[in-house]
Amino acid sequence: MRVVVVMVLWVAMMMLLSFCYVVSSEPVQDKQALLEFLSKTPHENRLQWNSSVSACSWVGVQCDSNNSYVYSLRLPGVGLVGEIPPNTLSRLSQLRVLSLRSNRLSGQIPQDFSQLKLIRGLYLQNNAFSGDLPGSLAGLPRLARLDLSRNSLSGGIPFSLNNLTRLTGLFLENNNFSGPLPNLHIQSLKEFNVSNNNLNGSIPEALSKSFSADSFRGNLDLCGDPLPPCNNSFFPSPIPSPSAIIPPVSPIKKKTHKKLNNPAIIAISVGCGLILLLLLLILFLCLRRRKSRRPAKPTKPVIPRTAGAGGAVGEAGTSSSKDEIGAGSAEAERNKLVFLDAGIYSFDLEDLLRASAEVLGKGSVGTSYKAVLEEGTTVVVKRLKDVVVSKREFEVQMEGLGKVKHENIVPLRAFYYSKDEKLLVYDFMPAGSLSALLHGSRGSGRTPLDWDNRMKIALSAARGLAHLHVASKVVHGNIKASNILLRTDLEACISDFGLNPLFGTSTPPNRVAGYRAPEVVETRKATFKSDVYSFGVLLLELLTGKAPNQASLGEDGIDLPRWVQSVVREEWTAEVFDVELMRFQNIEEEMVQLLQIAMACVSTVPDQRPGIQEVVRMIEDMNRAETDDGLRQSSDDPSKGSDGQTPPQGSRTPVSALTP
Repeated sequence: MRVVVVMVLWVAMMMLLSFCYVVSSEPVQDKQALLEFLSKTPHENRLQWNSSVSACSWVGVQCDSNNSYVYSLRLPGVGLVGEIPPNTLSRLSQLRVLSLRSNRLSGQIPQDFSQLKLIRGLYLQNNAFSGDLPGSLAGLPRLARLDLSRNSLSGGIPFSLNNLTRLTGLFLENNNFSGPLPNLHIQSLKEFNVSNNNLNGSIPEALSKSFSADSFRGNLDLCGDPLPPCNNSFFPSPIPSPSAIIPPVSPIKKKTHKKLNNPAIIAISVGCGLILLLLLLILFLCLRRRKSRRPAKPTKPVIPRTAGAGGAVGEAGTSSSKDEIGAGSAEAERNKLVFLDAGIYSFDLEDLLRASAEVLGKGSVGTSYKAVLEEGTTVVVKRLKDVVVSKREFEVQMEGLGKVKHENIVPLRAFYYSKDEKLLVYDFMPAGSLSALLHGSRGSGRTPLDWDNRMKIALSAARGLAHLHVASKVVHGNIKASNILLRTDLEACISDFGLNPLFGTSTPPNRVAGYRAPEVVETRKATFKSDVYSFGVLLLELLTGKAPNQASLGEDGIDLPRWVQSVVREEWTAEVFDVELMRFQNIEEEMVQLLQIAMACVSTVPDQRPGIQEVVRMIEDMNRAETDDGLRQSSDDPSKGSDGQTPPQGSRTPVSALTP
């Protein structure tokens, strides 16, 4: 009996201890991650998380039934501001739902969200997130709802989203996504919205059959069912000749059930006779009038023909319907594609009309397309807008630009002028632009643009611009990173040069926002000195990794040169440079030298800027002064100097040397 009583007491004690453990259990690691997140994220006082009580009782936090881990975190509209600190929320390894919607969060969506392997719902809408949609989100195997709408996300929508096999809702509307829509084959997807972005191309069949037009509206270059059909050409097809327009003939139905009476037959016969007489009279008058206008000596009709292989300029061939007397010469003139290099390309306007076109970008002077012709030739076609000069002025300008030849300049190969279309044809550069290479996705897996290649791009671009200024006497007028195209060896080639005269003095002042010299704001006229200023901004872009119109440069809209000047005013230049350059050793002196060259170029006084030839010489002198102390190595901590330590006092540069 005593033994039984002892056993009952022992069992009761164990149950009591177990109950007390359950009541007092606490997700310690999750609580620490949440406190670290809140301490590093600016926020309003709506969250009153008390570290002395269980995290499971905090506002917005929901734990499992045993209070052993955080199951759900919902913080909508609580006044969170800024970027999500890394290695905080990603430590909530058991999290199923994360909602941070309707705050003021910014920056890129953290790559370490890929660690939330059990998450089912991710709601980040109505914030200010920017950058690309990270491909790491495609590695969340249980994700069912993803809402990133109403942010400032850009870049393409990754095809890897097909890995989200359990996804039922994808909401990406009201962002800045561009490029074509990927072909998403997710059988579980029931809700989908990409409206109000910058997407282009045709809608994949799998999406067009499953979702209505409301899911795709607001993308001006998106086409195909359920939106209006696509036009594969990048400009409207030519209007067919009148002879090709044949109205459909309506079939005549035979009515055998009712016979015409005699008066009706007589009326029809009289009417037909009168119509026949009228037609004969018209034909007689036309023949007589034509005979009276016939010249005494007959002449041959003007038929457009292609220039010989030895000619300097070739004209595109036209169809036989355009060779008719009277209309032939006018039609040929309207559809003339003028080549500036004989023998380089062998296609005509009709080939371009049939080519498949892909939008490469929309710039300040027009839209660029990658055109792949049927025989496999690939070219870039720029469709100009707002051209104000006459056809003769346009032709003279193009013929002058066609003579510009240099290894660091993209040659102009052909042009087309009509009342409604003005087109330029360039070589296709498969390596893309400096803007895409420098400002592309900086997430995991990105290969940084190292210092040697940045110097190569700076020097080759300077040489191309020097040839424009000195040998060709041409003002570029639109120097920017998207107009610096790259060969496969990362040598730079300058594109879109000498086009400013086509747009007159009414050119809007924001045509090259961020790169524009101060005096251009007033005169709206580009000069050699304003080109040097724009090139100086380009050098600062290479050094800082920041785009000239990047919002993070300041709330007051400060431009890149003024931002650099404000940072180095305290004689601490290290904070200016791109963090991706901090991993390379033995480059601090060269970076400071190039910074000094750039700041000289962006002087507010035009006469104080060096000529582009002087800029080339200074950059070449930097290359000759390089030492062979060893390979430049990567530092584990990008915030440190080249040796992993804070840069010494000697590496600071006097502010007087950097003030423009």
